[in-house]
Amino acid sequence: MAGEASSEAQIAADFTLAQMLRYFLSLGTVGFGGPIALAGYMQRDLVEKRKWITPEEYVEGLALAQLAPGPLAAQLAMYLGYIRGGILGATLVGFAFIGPSFVMVLAIAEAYIRYGGLPWMQAVFYGIGAAVIGIIARSAWKLMNSTLKRDPLQWAIFTALLISTAATEREIVWLFLAGGIVSLSVRALPRKIIETRLPILLFTTTAPLLRLDKFGEILGYFGKAGLFVFGSGLAIVPFLHGGVVLEHRWLTERQFLDAVAVAMITPGPVVITVAFIGFLVAGIVGAVAAALGVFLPVYAVVVLVAPYYKRFNKNPQIHAFVRGVTAAATGAIAGAVIVLARRAVHDIPTGIIATTSLLLLLRWKIPEPLLIAAAGIAGLALNRG
Repeated sequence: MAGEASSEAQIAADFTLAQMLRYFLSLGTVGFGGPIALAGYMQRDLVEKRKWITPEEYVEGLALAQLAPGPLAAQLAMYLGYIRGGILGATLVGFAFIGPSFVMVLAIAEAYIRYGGLPWMQAVFYGIGAAVIGIIARSAWKLMNSTLKRDPLQWAIFTALLISTAATEREIVWLFLAGGIVSLSVRALPRKIIETRLPILLFTTTAPLLRLDKFGEILGYFGKAGLFVFGSGLAIVPFLHGGVVLEHRWLTERQFLDAVAVAMITPGPVVITVAFIGFLVAGIVGAVAAALGVFLPVYAVVVLVAPYYKRFNKNPQIHAFVRGVTAAATGAIAGAVIVLARRAVHDIPTGIIATTSLLLLLRWKIPEPLLIAAAGIAGLALNRG
């Protein structure tokens, strides 16, 4: 134990919080590839190269990010900031990691509003919207392979959410919770009620956010949506579609697809798409409210749970609940592919772009921003007249 303590003290002495902030600022500026890729960069840079974080600390942080609701990469970054700098470290790392993509999205949103009516921009997003369908389909496929495996129960939960999302075109929150409860009941019936309360507590204690005016309304809605992002940031897409397009009618179908596309062409967390949506709804105030809504629950989980994390990180009840919710989220993403494809794939050219994008991603590790750019050029060429 003494050796481990001295080892961690040595690691902590090798760098300052300012150095860690510079690293996450850089990662947030140039880090493409989605949550798994971003987590991989942190492991490579902070554990293997710089040795600022021990392998055990990294694995614990990754496990927490997979167990708790919220975008995986942002949660892992905040956790690593917390174990090296406490609440201040988690706070500053969160701003450093999320800030660059937030600023980029604001710039794109401003250009979108100013020039979105121009034929050339409509043509670009004509191709991009179809490519997004291929990207989301590939993400759903990868999640199916990594989370469902050959587990009949997980497949049943997945299928139920796929069908419900595709049929209703809305998020059905109680089905997500039901997926976790069913998995918990079948796989790890709790011996003590207290052991089962934590996952549900994470959903209920952060839900009653203030809904006072437009800022409060946006903050409350995106805070609720952020609670159902498990692992892949794309898990938020079906929730956002139902609420943003169908319930609140803040965005049109076309604008929503464009918002998802913006998340693909910017670095950092995929869920930064909420800032684009918030900007279209209420300008800079809406963008700030949407981003706060999604990331505040993540931050709260880190600072409230991290001190006690080692006590429950191997709890079978919690793992069973999360597996059920993850299967439900995967089904919702697959259902969202069907819902969004109805709007984005409406003719032969968009069908070809979507199919080609999916096949290319399944066959080769093509960077998603590059694919989005190629689809935009294709859309411009197809609609140049």
